[in-house]
Amino acid sequence: MSKTPVPNSPTTRSSAAPAIELAGATKRFRTPSGALHTAVRDLDLTVAQGEFVAVVGPTGCGKSTTLTLVSGLEEPTEGDVRVYGEPVDGIDPQVGFVFQQDAVFPWRTVLSNVTAGPRFRGVPAAEAKERARDWLARVGLGAFEDRYPHQLSGGMRKRVALAQTFVNDPKILLMDEPFSALDVQTRALMSDQLLDLWAGTGSSVVFVTHDLDEAIALADRVVVMTAGPATVKEVFTVDLPRPRTVEAVRLQPRFVELYREIWASLGEEVRITRERGAGRAA
Repeated sequence: MSKTPVPNSPTTRSSAAPAIELAGATKRFRTPSGALHTAVRDLDLTVAQGEFVAVVGPTGCGKSTTLTLVSGLEEPTEGDVRVYGEPVDGIDPQVGFVFQQDAVFPWRTVLSNVTAGPRFRGVPAAEAKERARDWLARVGLGAFEDRYPHQLSGGMRKRVALAQTFVNDPKILLMDEPFSALDVQTRALMSDQLLDLWAGTGSSVVFVTHDLDEAIALADRVVVMTAGPATVKEVFTVDLPRPRTVEAVRLQPRFVELYREIWASLGEEVRITRERGAGRAA
C-alpha cells in the first residue's frame, strides 16, 4: 500500500502542480426537510498529472459529490479544491465529465452529438466534424455517424459518450460509474477501450465505481472512501504492468492479492453503511 502517485505518461504541461488537489474539502447540503446533510468531510486527495485514480466506497457515501466539487458543478462548504494549482471557480473547459446516464441529445445524430462540444467551444464547423469523425473511428462507430441514439445499443451509446468527451481534449476526465448499466461482457470491452483511448493522452482520470474488479483493472491507485460522510480511508497502489486488458489482468495472482487487500478495507465501510440502514428501518 502506498500513497505515492504513479503517473501514466509525461504531460506537455510544465507546471509541477498536481492535476487535482482537494484539501480539507467538506460539502454540506440542505435537505428538503431543512436538515443539514454532510456529503463529504475533511477530504484530502491528490491526483497527479496523467494518473488514473479509481474511487470506491459504500453506496451513498459521497463519491459522486467528490467529482462535482472537482468539476466546479458544486462549491465546497469548507476547504480547498484546486485544478493545476488554481482554485476551482466554475466549470473548467479542460475538465470532461462522463455521467452514469448517457448525456447524448436524442434529436441529434451520432456525428452531430460528437461535433456539438467543439462547436460550443468555437471550433469551426469543418474542423469540428473532422475531429468528431476521427474520434468516432477510434471508438469503432465510423459507420454509424448518421444514426440516432435510440438506434444504438447501450454499449454503442457509451462509446458515443466517450467520443463526446475525448473530442474536447480534456486534461482531466471525471467518470461517474459510466459502465454500470452495461452487461458484464460489454462492460469489460468498454473498460479495455477506455484504457486504449486514454493511453498516451496525458489526461488525469478520476473514475468512480462500485465494481472493485473494474477499479483494480483500470487504475494506478484505488482510493477507498469511508461510510458517509465520505473521507479518504486508504489509498492502494495498483502495481500491475501496463498496457493492460481487463480479462488478462484479472488472471494475475497480484490482482487477487490486491482485491483481498482492498476489500478488507472497503468491506468494513460497506458493513457500516448496511448496519446504519438496518438501524433506521428498525
